[in-house]
Amino acid sequence: MEVLIALLGVLAGFAIGYFVSRKLAETRADSAEARAKDLLEDAKREAEALKREALVDAKDEAIRIRAEAETEAKQRTAEVQQRAGELQKRESRLDQREETLEQTNRRMEAKERSIADRESNVERLKGELESSVERHRAELERVAGMSVSEAKEMLIGQIENDAKRDAMASVREIETQAREEADRRARKIVAIAVQRVASEETSETSQSVVTLPDEMKGRVIGREGRNIRAFEAATGTNLLIDDTPDTVVLSCFDPIRREIARLTLEKLISDGRIQPARIEEMYEKSKGEVDKAVREAGEWALLELGLTEVHPEMVKVLGRLNYRTSYGQNVLKHLVEAGHIAGVIAAELATDIQLAKRGTLMHDIGKAITHEVEGSHALIGAELARRLKESPAVCHAIEAHHNEVEPRTIEAIIVQTADAISGSRPGARRETLETYVKRLERLEAIAESFPGVEKCYAMQGGREVRVMVQPKDIDDVQADVIARDIAKKIEEELQYPGQIKVMVIREHRAVEYAK
Repeated sequence: MEVLIALLGVLAGFAIGYFVSRKLAETRADSAEARAKDLLEDAKREAEALKREALVDAKDEAIRIRAEAETEAKQRTAEVQQRAGELQKRESRLDQREETLEQTNRRMEAKERSIADRESNVERLKGELESSVERHRAELERVAGMSVSEAKEMLIGQIENDAKRDAMASVREIETQAREEADRRARKIVAIAVQRVASEETSETSQSVVTLPDEMKGRVIGREGRNIRAFEAATGTNLLIDDTPDTVVLSCFDPIRREIARLTLEKLISDGRIQPARIEEMYEKSKGEVDKAVREAGEWALLELGLTEVHPEMVKVLGRLNYRTSYGQNVLKHLVEAGHIAGVIAAELATDIQLAKRGTLMHDIGKAITHEVEGSHALIGAELARRLKESPAVCHAIEAHHNEVEPRTIEAIIVQTADAISGSRPGARRETLETYVKRLERLEAIAESFPGVEKCYAMQGGREVRVMVQPKDIDDVQADVIARDIAKKIEEELQYPGQIKVMVIREHRAVEYAK
């Protein structure tokens, strides 16, 4: 019974649970359906709102597009109207041109008719003239008794003969006047050049005199003459000491070497310390001073003639010529003097003044290195100028100034003329000194041509040659051989009075420094 009751209770519980769950499900379904209806209503309301917004936007866009279309249409209409106006103007202009062309054509046709009438008249007159000419020609032939061709030939021959006679007379007269005028003008130009360039007469010597303070001569000589020997070996000059108490004479054919020796001796006298080591030190300082003076002399020459853009090496070469002579005439002063003369001549001839001055200033630069290079100083100078980037016109003037090369320019001829004027004036040159210097240069060149020779100096006016050799390369026996060979070559190649002493000096020096 209890089991039945329990079973009934269970069944009742199940039934109640079923009805309760069903009721809850129905309630939930009703709630979901209500929510779905609410969502649907919201969606409809939102769709309506979006639809209204879309319609508003579409209307605005349509209004904007319509406004733009109307604006564009107005613009197109204005353009069309403008183009229509332009076309109308063009049509009116074309109409005017067409009318003008028609008028022009009518005038042209009238002119053509007039020209045709004139041509017909000309042809008629031409025929009448030809007939008249033929009648006159026949009458002239009958009267003269010759044909037209015969009369023409006779007339032409007579005219030719008369023209030839007149032409020859005119040519002779012109040639005579040209010669007289050229001679007169050339004399005038040369006279003007000489008058405007007045230079002092020069006289170069091969000696320099140095004044000594009291009791200085003995110190210059040194013990057993060692200072004199060291001085002469270093400078390559002769130091001549005579009975005159306060002077010594420096003798050397090379003026640069003599100038260095003079400055060296003056420095030694001023310093008071005269010894072989000090002599060499002063010699190096003096050599530097002379190098500076050489450069300054070249710069002076360029400044004197107003020339610029010259290679620095060319300036040095020009400066070296300040210590060179040609037949007793200072070469650099000769070049400057000739440069002024060339400038005056070029100005008178209305040609390039700067080119004439430049070529004249450099025409003797080969003399600065003739002892180093064999050949004519004109050709050597031209080659040096080419190497230093001078213009072809200047190089040609240099090589042509002694006619080794045929002169091809007016400036080259001006260089020749200026050189001749400067060198031929009274007192400018002396033959004896130039010959003497060349002989001494040749003496040194012969000695220096042997291997192992370090330095060479011609002394005693060319009566002695002192040759310094490298002690490492030449021994005592070879020194004797070199002395004999030099003497033999001098005998073969030179002509000289008396005899020449060849002295080969081989000196070994050991030098160390205490630190």
